[in-house]
Amino acid sequence: MQNVRIYSVTQLTQYLKNIFAADSQLNRLRVSGEISNFKHHSSGHMYFTLKDERAALRCVMFRSANQRLTFSPAHGMKVVASGKLSIYERDGQYQLYVESMLPEGIGSLYAAFERLKEKLAAEGLFDAAYKIPIPQLPQRIGVITSPTGAAVRDIIITIKRRFPQAEVLIVPVLVQGPEAAGQIAAALQFINDVPDVDVVIVGRGGGSLEELWAFNEEIVARAIFASEIPVISAVGHETDFTIADFVADARAATPTAAAEMAVPDQRVIRQFLQTSYARLVARLKQKLEQEKRYLAKLAASRVLTCPLERVEQAQQTLDNLALQLEARMNYYLQDNKAKLAMIAGKLTALNPEAVLERGFSICYNQSGKVIRSASQLQSGEQINIRLRAGQAAAEILATNLEEDNE
Repeated sequence: MQNVRIYSVTQLTQYLKNIFAADSQLNRLRVSGEISNFKHHSSGHMYFTLKDERAALRCVMFRSANQRLTFSPAHGMKVVASGKLSIYERDGQYQLYVESMLPEGIGSLYAAFERLKEKLAAEGLFDAAYKIPIPQLPQRIGVITSPTGAAVRDIIITIKRRFPQAEVLIVPVLVQGPEAAGQIAAALQFINDVPDVDVVIVGRGGGSLEELWAFNEEIVARAIFASEIPVISAVGHETDFTIADFVADARAATPTAAAEMAVPDQRVIRQFLQTSYARLVARLKQKLEQEKRYLAKLAASRVLTCPLERVEQAQQTLDNLALQLEARMNYYLQDNKAKLAMIAGKLTALNPEAVLERGFSICYNQSGKVIRSASQLQSGEQINIRLRAGQAAAEILATNLEEDNE
């Protein structure tokens, strides 16, 4: 007994805790059981016990982990909790530190959900490129949902409150159960054949995963994708996402939010129109005042107050130009007259008639050529003599070349 080590409570608890931590199996546990003694503390942490017919396991789920839950745990609920087993040193008790939790029986549905989601994403059914814009002023809105649920009432009330002129076409379908998916897909095909439908709301109120499962069926996803009318998915509450939400052209957290997304608020439109009208009137008044001032300026100008003044000024200018033209013409005429007189004087001096007037005569031979030199004559040759008045014929008796200067 002397060789047996003595542990303190703390040392023994820490030793056991280290053994738990070293065991990989205890660090990745999935435990099925019924919740009892459930308490959601004000700190946000959840404390409860998982039990079956023979045993109980203390559990804690911290706020950071339970914020991701898609359901509300409650006493008596059967669940599958995933996490690690460790020792809580203060109480010396082992407990399961829960990291995730699903209602029992839903695990296979989640697996199917993830498989279909990955398949459709790979095919491009979630791509933004295929999303059809929601029209801003729809005239006819199709609603595919249960005719008796709260969702259809919320949608109708919201549309009539926001945009009462829009027509609402209800296509009643089952929204849960084995026949729901087929009815929803058929309704989408039907409404695409109805003329003038601008947008379709497909949805229901919140519920469990099983209740929402129709909107996770492949037939519904492909019907939404094939719709030529934009589809708004309104399934469940804010934390509930379905395959329909990913495929739809727009996703709303609730049916009421979907109705608000589908139609504008007439009060906002009316306010916009009133504001636009006021701005337009103000702009027109401003423009009218500008044009009035411009017109008054034109009316005060001398062009309009004394219209003949411009004509008279133009006439005066024309008269001045006429006088300048006349003076210029007279100048050129007198100048040309002087030049002509000078030329005429020169021509007169060279005129043979002027020579005859001075008492000279001109002699021509028998060929009619003027005789300029005695060398052109021969004794006995007949010549003609032109005088100032008349002509005479003569015969050359002799010539004297000494006096010829040529």
